[in-house]
Amino acid sequence: MKGDNMTEVNDPSLWWKQAVVYQVYPRSFKDSRGEGLGQIAGVTEKIGYLKELGVDAIWLSPFYPSQLADGGYDVDDYRNVDPKLGTMDDFDALAKAAHADGIKIVVDIVPNHSSNLHEWFKAALAAKPGSLERDRYIFRDGKGPNGDEPPTNWQNHFGGPAWTRVPDGQWYLHMFTKEQPDWNWKNEDVRADFIKTLRFWLDHGADGFRVDVAHGLAKDLDRDDLDDYVVWCTNDQPEDGSHPVIDRDEVHDIYHEWRKVFNEYDPPAFAVAEAWVRPSRQHLYASPDDLGQIFNFEFAKKDWIRDDMHLAIEEGLESAERSGSTATWVMSNHDVVRHATRYALPQVPTGEYHRLPLDWLLRDGTTYREDRALGTKRARAAIMMEMALPGSAYVYQGEELGLFEVADIPWDELEDPSAWRTSRSASTKGRDGCRVPLPGGAGRVFRILAGRREGRAASAATQVVQGFRGRCRIGRPGFHAEPVPPRAGIAT
Repeated sequence: MKGDNMTEVNDPSLWWKQAVVYQVYPRSFKDSRGEGLGQIAGVTEKIGYLKELGVDAIWLSPFYPSQLADGGYDVDDYRNVDPKLGTMDDFDALAKAAHADGIKIVVDIVPNHSSNLHEWFKAALAAKPGSLERDRYIFRDGKGPNGDEPPTNWQNHFGGPAWTRVPDGQWYLHMFTKEQPDWNWKNEDVRADFIKTLRFWLDHGADGFRVDVAHGLAKDLDRDDLDDYVVWCTNDQPEDGSHPVIDRDEVHDIYHEWRKVFNEYDPPAFAVAEAWVRPSRQHLYASPDDLGQIFNFEFAKKDWIRDDMHLAIEEGLESAERSGSTATWVMSNHDVVRHATRYALPQVPTGEYHRLPLDWLLRDGTTYREDRALGTKRARAAIMMEMALPGSAYVYQGEELGLFEVADIPWDELEDPSAWRTSRSASTKGRDGCRVPLPGGAGRVFRILAGRREGRAASAATQVVQGFRGRCRIGRPGFHAEPVPPRAGIAT
């Protein structure tokens, strides 16, 4: 690792280089009002619990006004709190309480796309083709004699066309759901407004950002080979930054602008990229003049296979060394099957990551035996290894409780758009099974939506991995991994 590790540990401005970051999915973390939904105030109530865990920062998944077409990643207003989750005063109170206990706040920012209810997209629909309003998004004329064919053959991440037609005949691009139109990052209005948003949250006490779909902002649609590509990340992405919409070199021009803003603050603001890119290109996002850190998803992708995990660790360390940053380690988040379940299932190498757990989930958890005792043992070993690795560890809510995936949510109760793909060969049950409310956290909604699964999750919570409850950063300040009595949930 480049630099003096002890200096990095002791320098408060470099807190993020050796941090334990706890991801909170606000809607399912803690219901503070008895309304069946988690709120920002609920997170504030659990600051003491999070301090007891020894976390250095809280990463808040989106809490903005949203119609929830994609779990809050369809943003109506980037500079406000969803009224169902609280107010700006609630956010300010959370930041104040967290800082009082030495915990940082990381805000999830969504710059690839907005919601179709965003004021600028509504203005774009009301304006004419070629207008300034439409230029903030990616509108194109269609193919065919009447323009009734989409501009490309692309399918979006959730199935179905990546283009939607509007009444005047033009089409707009959405790499995700049709409710998530892509921003045009060649537009100066878009660039300036996001700079305004960054400053807004930093001025309200945020310490940094997790950048959603960080690989997707820069796009080149003025070429003839677009139909030769897809708009989701694959194992065979080009390594030269030449993909039309994914991991283009120009995206770093945007982040260099952001870095100048981050460095205006004391200490400088922090950012971590969600960028599903080849390991050989991770360093570009993690360099000091860019975002500064990137998730090592290669580690999260691996099964409980020694050589595979070893390779992911080596690649993560090599990328961090190359960038001058530190490595990141993550096993679970709001997008993947919980690792306690993944490790409890048969470990079979597959072409695409997590294929066996996803097939198991698609069939309500009935196809393969989920050996929870074995999964718990492996999860214990994995978290101890993760916390001992150099760099930052990202922990998803419920990991400290040893929670497993909820596989048997009825199909008619699913909310995640991944569950409604139009391509049968790409069918999945979605990500709701890792997003259900924590036992005792959002209370009533857990009982209503999960039904009999409440007992399953609670029993999983009693298998608390004792190392999870401590700050198991071996050889680092604050380490303590002494046994902690298990308890059934975080809302006690």
